[in-house]
Amino acid sequence: MALHGWLLSGRLWEPLRRELAPRLQLWCPDLPGFGDRGRPRSLQPSLASYGRWLAEQVQAEAPHRPVVLLGHSLGGSVALHAAPLLGQQLRGVVQVAAGGGVYQPRAFARLRHGGAAFLQWRPTWLAAVPALAAWRSPLLADGRAARGLLACSTNRGAVAQLPRLTAALEVPSLWIAGSKDTVMEPRYVRHLAGYSPGHRLELLEGAGHLPMRQMPQRLAGLIETWLEQEGIVGGRGQT
Repeated sequence: MALHGWLLSGRLWEPLRRELAPRLQLWCPDLPGFGDRGRPRSLQPSLASYGRWLAEQVQAEAPHRPVVLLGHSLGGSVALHAAPLLGQQLRGVVQVAAGGGVYQPRAFARLRHGGAAFLQWRPTWLAAVPALAAWRSPLLADGRAARGLLACSTNRGAVAQLPRLTAALEVPSLWIAGSKDTVMEPRYVRHLAGYSPGHRLELLEGAGHLPMRQMPQRLAGLIETWLEQEGIVGGRGQT
């Protein structure tokens, strides 16, 4: 199951999904409030709430089937919150451009300010332009969900919780960083990955923050090789 990052949608994973098919089934839902999925009022805009939602979706869509969580950026934090709720059903975690665990007051304050400004002034009318259909998610994302998740993921408590959640993983984990990623620099991926027992860290040379779009074939190769080496898949599987 693949989880997109902030303001994005499940369409982000389409090139990677095609590379993995038909051997691996990659389910790429829109997180509530993003893409074409609305956010129910009962779902709070917090990482913990989205983690519970994710666990419920996995159990509803793939009951009793082995699952690997694949998270990108903020989606990786959602995956960490869902992991302890999945029990034996969870077989592995793959994190792409997902890291952190280091609280940076000034940098996070700038990020929150910039994110709020974008949400307030974004030209939503551009979402109707056919040529931009694949990238309309940032223009239509639910404002409360977007602001809430950004604020939640950058507060001191949430940042401090990431290393604890990572250290509590009871399944193998693969962490992939892009060598040219300026949004989530490799050093932050390496830092958070270091808390996970039995993890593997891979640096994808030349990749930026969206390797599933930039080099899906190479990303698919890394993931498939790791899944096979860890014994998570041998034949046809689902992730």
